[in-house]
Amino acid sequence: MKRLLVVLMTLLCVAASAQEKIQWMDFEEAVAAAQSNPKKIFVDVYTDWCGWCKRMDQTTFQDPAVVKYMNENYYAVKFDAERTDTVRFMGHDFVSGMSQFGRKATHQLAAAMLQNKMSYPSYVIFNEQQQLVQVIPGYQEAKNFLPILHFFGDDAFLSKTWKEFLDEYQK
Repeated sequence: MKRLLVVLMTLLCVAASAQEKIQWMDFEEAVAAAQSNPKKIFVDVYTDWCGWCKRMDQTTFQDPAVVKYMNENYYAVKFDAERTDTVRFMGHDFVSGMSQFGRKATHQLAAAMLQNKMSYPSYVIFNEQQQLVQVIPGYQEAKNFLPILHFFGDDAFLSKTWKEFLDEYQK
């Protein structure tokens, strides 16, 4: 009986740790992957001090439906808006900006992706040619976030308004 209990506990632990997670990549890895195997790129622009960013990681980005759809349809990127390295993208070198008032500086690529509307968390969607399609600001619950992922991931945005898509999606 004791052995059976140990085996069951072990299986439960293995099953819990095997929960699928979003396959986050570095920005440069996602761009390279998209060039050899075209797929949209989803960028989570965050900072270490952002409470809503952390909540997004703990809730929405753990939701099984979000994880599954994200992994199947996007190259997912975590991009620290205050990173300090140089990122080469579209023939340009983007670097960390200048520090102001003792705070960490905003990275130039984060500012470019968010069109200088610095709000965290924000999500950036690029199409298969690495062209910016949409910036989505703010924390999102999984039930509201999944339709957004589908709207862009399924290319519905090319032929429908958000309202038309949402009406069909919710049926």
